[in-house]
Amino acid sequence: MIGKGKSISHTRASMQYGWNQEKDAEVVYSKHLAGETPEQITEEFKIIQEQNARCTNNALSFVLSPTIQDGKELSAKSLGEITEKFLKEMKLQEHQAIGFVHRDQQHTHVHLYVNRIDFSGKAYNDSFIGKRSQQAAENVAKEMGLTTAREVQQEKLDRIKLIRFEIKQIHEKVMAEHRPKDLDRYIKLMEEKDIKVVPSINKSNRLQGFRFEFKGHSLKGSEVHRSMSGSRLVMGIGENAGKGFVKNKDNTVSLMGRATQLSGNIALKLAKQVIKQAIQKSAGFEIGY
Repeated sequence: MIGKGKSISHTRASMQYGWNQEKDAEVVYSKHLAGETPEQITEEFKIIQEQNARCTNNALSFVLSPTIQDGKELSAKSLGEITEKFLKEMKLQEHQAIGFVHRDQQHTHVHLYVNRIDFSGKAYNDSFIGKRSQQAAENVAKEMGLTTAREVQQEKLDRIKLIRFEIKQIHEKVMAEHRPKDLDRYIKLMEEKDIKVVPSINKSNRLQGFRFEFKGHSLKGSEVHRSMSGSRLVMGIGENAGKGFVKNKDNTVSLMGRATQLSGNIALKLAKQVIKQAIQKSAGFEIGY
């Protein structure tokens, strides 16, 4: 579950959004309130807020978002319990508050509005409220046996790790079995394996690198693996192609039917590779002689 929070001044407008009937809004929590409309509750907030006229952002807005799967299984009563526990974690349990659930989208979530001013006229300290909201939601999720934000993040990391591994495996297979001699051929071979390779070309028509799109993910080559950075990919294909791959005069390569200039970094690394190969070849010739 994810928790977000901030201080606001536009209480009525925000509450009207939370109580939007078109979003199938349903009240799941109410504390120290009698009103039945956003206007009435806003007025009740104002009665307390008048004790502290110096505080302009005098209301707090929170959004509590369980995971899609958890949200499907949570009743209005359970969401009310989650909201109550969240407010206790935030030490706001004795403030006026109202919470609405929205189920209009796949992702069930609670909009919670709290009077920042307590009954003694003191303003709640909203320092780092966003970070504290995240931690409070994390604590409630653990207590309620729900999926935490950390667990969601770890699932995403594990998924991306698998995607990176798959892309790298396919890349290595294409390079080893087909030994493409130009970039267009490499891009086509990868596309046949359901991986879209997108060249990153800046406004100066210089090739900076490549992005790899696979199973809904888009990663830079260097994010997949350092061996797939723009310079190393170009160097690998250049090694297969030999002479003529790069036009030395202006450091261009053929890409998508036109001449595209290599970035300074890629061109420099490619030049070093050519020099190194020439030295190795020369050394081998001398030994043979």
